[in-house]
Amino acid sequence: MTDDVPCWRICSAGFPMRLLLIFLCVVSLASADEPFPFGKQFKGLDNDATGEWWTARTIRRGPKKGQLRPPRLQVPRDQVMAFALYTHDSGILKLSAQLYPLLPEEPRSVTLELQRNGKWVRADERPVQYPGWSAHFRIENWDSAETVPYRVRLADQSSFEGSIRRDPVDKDEIVVGVLSCNSSRTPGPRPRMIENLQLQDPDLLFFAGDQSYHHTQHTFGWLEWGMQFRDITRDRPVVTIPDDHDVGQANIWGESGKKAESPAGPDGGYFYPASYVNMVERCQCWHLPDAFDATPVRRGIGVYYTRLRVGAIDFAIVEDRKFKSGPQGKIPQQGPRPDHINDPGYDRSAVDVKGLTLLGERQLRFLDAWSEDWTGADMKAVLSQTAFCGAVHIHGQPTNRLLADLDCNGWPQTGRRKALRAIRRAWAPHLCGDQHLAVTVKHGIDQFDDGPYGFTTPAIVNTIYGRWWHPKHEQPGPNAVAGSPLPWTGNYEDGLGNRITMLAYANPPDRTDETKRGDGHGIARFNRKERTVTFECWPRFSSVKDGGSAQYPGWPMTIRMQDNDGRKVTGYLPELHISGADSAVVQVVDETGGDIVYTVRSSGARFTPRVYSNGPFTVRVGKNRPTGQEWTGLRPSTLSTALQVRL
Repeated sequence: MTDDVPCWRICSAGFPMRLLLIFLCVVSLASADEPFPFGKQFKGLDNDATGEWWTARTIRRGPKKGQLRPPRLQVPRDQVMAFALYTHDSGILKLSAQLYPLLPEEPRSVTLELQRNGKWVRADERPVQYPGWSAHFRIENWDSAETVPYRVRLADQSSFEGSIRRDPVDKDEIVVGVLSCNSSRTPGPRPRMIENLQLQDPDLLFFAGDQSYHHTQHTFGWLEWGMQFRDITRDRPVVTIPDDHDVGQANIWGESGKKAESPAGPDGGYFYPASYVNMVERCQCWHLPDAFDATPVRRGIGVYYTRLRVGAIDFAIVEDRKFKSGPQGKIPQQGPRPDHINDPGYDRSAVDVKGLTLLGERQLRFLDAWSEDWTGADMKAVLSQTAFCGAVHIHGQPTNRLLADLDCNGWPQTGRRKALRAIRRAWAPHLCGDQHLAVTVKHGIDQFDDGPYGFTTPAIVNTIYGRWWHPKHEQPGPNAVAGSPLPWTGNYEDGLGNRITMLAYANPPDRTDETKRGDGHGIARFNRKERTVTFECWPRFSSVKDGGSAQYPGWPMTIRMQDNDGRKVTGYLPELHISGADSAVVQVVDETGGDIVYTVRSSGARFTPRVYSNGPFTVRVGKNRPTGQEWTGLRPSTLSTALQVRL
């Protein structure tokens, strides 16, 4: 059971908690002696942290073949408690404690303690889960109004401390750090990045994937990442979501959990056992709020798509790999690989085949429900692994020009349009990573600029796979950014025919120079009072003490929340006058087809709904959902009586 269904799914299915804890303790202790937890077919999978991990191993390939390699995860035994991650939402605190591998005689349970009135008080105790060496805590009735120091402790042997931050609902500006792609070719600390992040003091950190590039050694890579960033993750909520390299694949089109033929993955699915995928997701995602719909996909692989509210900003956390169709065998191959296209004359519609999936119906239903529920939220944003376009021309090496890469969310195009329409209905921007090239774009769905903004963060360390935005004709597009220091901004179509407006990009000038690789991190500042979002893009070796000029050229930039819906306004419905509350949730429905135009929270006691056609329209208003007053048959007019809203 535990190989296929993550433990938190068992809980959600009604398995008694006390029996579950006994079961996990027995499984954890027994499995610690199991040399091949993922099966004998995959003896080397995660073997830095499984079986007799403490013994030296024979190197089987490379210049040191035949030599003994000491265990890579052997640390002083008082340092085995490595780090912890947490989030809290709706009165539930979820915290994961990550350990180095334990020796057979060492304790196998972790205690969570909270500091109350200057004293450590035991909150809970949980078993260490093997493989993966993690322990997980869920505390209900959590008071998010106070900051509480915490400590996770392995008996008296080792401990790790941090603090659980209060929810900053009184702040006008909520700061989010956005990071991804942590190259394993440059191990060791990230001191300048940590220093900058500590000065920027994000309210939330979002790691969008590829925390590890160690593929078949996730525990090693995860611990490496955790030790690099634990001084900034220990005292604030953190979202971590795995991408392809985290689960051992070059690329991933998850196709609802089917078995892939190879780690390259173009036929769709996951190559390594479901138990390995579930271990990765348990270590990286257990601490996120409970999944919107916890039903596993094929082979018992879990899901984690959910929402998290921090400081009245409501983040939808989306899995844009898990349900996506693989290209091999489903579309005509247009290049040297099933996922690469380099024929400029190919028919863009030929690869947008009916039946292909991007986010999948389950996640589209989630986004629909999320966009209508504004409980505890003033603004919204979507977090996922990769971009909804192919804003890249050159891949890997400066000479490798590629027309289209089907690994991005620009394909399938129909799935992209469905996803962007769902995001647009909440006036939400999209934050992501993966592309190894920082860009800010304005998406076009049916026309240029009618969709939401997208901010793709740079790679943390860009030593594995560089990318460049470099139009072949080397000309700006129509509607180029006025006064931009960058030569190629404006309206373009990517290699899949998707409309995008390029606003800023951070090409690596020289990847042989450590300081010119185009790597770094992003910051998104959500201003609740002004309803704006500012995107910042910081080079890896910059100093925030030098001010905004230290950022990559083209940043910072500020956008208005309402401009995430960029359709041409054709008129306005009667103004809403709200009483009984400072704001209201307003939903506009086009009665012609019954489609929801948008659902948003007003920024004050008055709101004038804008529309993009002649209607007629229905307007629904409520305190946190649009379930209160309703008006039908409304049309845009220059002269109209205000609608009185009483909450």
